[in-house]
Amino acid sequence: MTMRFSVLASGSTGNAFYVETDKQSFLVDAGLSGKKMESLFSEIDRKMENLSGILVTHEHSDHIKGLGVLARKYKLPIYANEKTWQAMEPLIGQVNAEQKFAFDMETVKSFSGLDIESFGVSHDAAEPMFYVFHHEGKKLVLITDTGYVSDRMKGIIKHADTYVFESNHDVQMLRAGRYPWNIKRRILGDFGHVSNEDAAIAMSEVIGDKTKSVYLAHLSQDNNLKELAEMSVAQTLEMKDMPVGVQFQLHHTDPKTPTILTEV
Repeated sequence: MTMRFSVLASGSTGNAFYVETDKQSFLVDAGLSGKKMESLFSEIDRKMENLSGILVTHEHSDHIKGLGVLARKYKLPIYANEKTWQAMEPLIGQVNAEQKFAFDMETVKSFSGLDIESFGVSHDAAEPMFYVFHHEGKKLVLITDTGYVSDRMKGIIKHADTYVFESNHDVQMLRAGRYPWNIKRRILGDFGHVSNEDAAIAMSEVIGDKTKSVYLAHLSQDNNLKELAEMSVAQTLEMKDMPVGVQFQLHHTDPKTPTILTEV
């Protein structure tokens, strides 16, 4: 039995992540239109009606844009913590009560051998949280939308086989860019997004002997470039005696094109 995943879309315009085992399949966030989400599923040769459910990280529109439409169309179970439910209910429209499930922060839910662990992050949302997927001794971590990576977070996510890790912005690009200062301050702050360098420093403290892949995620369209993110992260890890391409590989994600469905 294997665990497979695809980063369907990742970036400031919309985020969605897919994970499956032989018995279960989940979507994490639906931050693009319902039509676009269906298109992304067809690109990885999967059908939305076969999903076991949708896990929500937080209520920002780039994570829930298509959620209400998909929930109503496919009658899917939706999992989120109570504060996130309260914040997003006015944004997603009517969802039947029997589709609403609570997934508290810092808990584990088990689905036919797939254990999903939630953990809190530091972001300007009601109660943002991300997920670790455990299956048959394999560990897959999804962590974006956090202003920093705390020691508590590092303890939860360390020694994974695969990471989908935020590498949101280049600090110099952000500071010199066109955003108004209040937006820059939000992104740079403790409740914003991690930079390329800060992401790499955090990675250096959690990557373990069995880590094989790191996917750089949630890149800003205005304040980052794929090549720059990869170079910055690789340079920082190199300085920590963790050369990329030896034990583990760095991979891109894209705001419009899914990654290949890959075994963890």
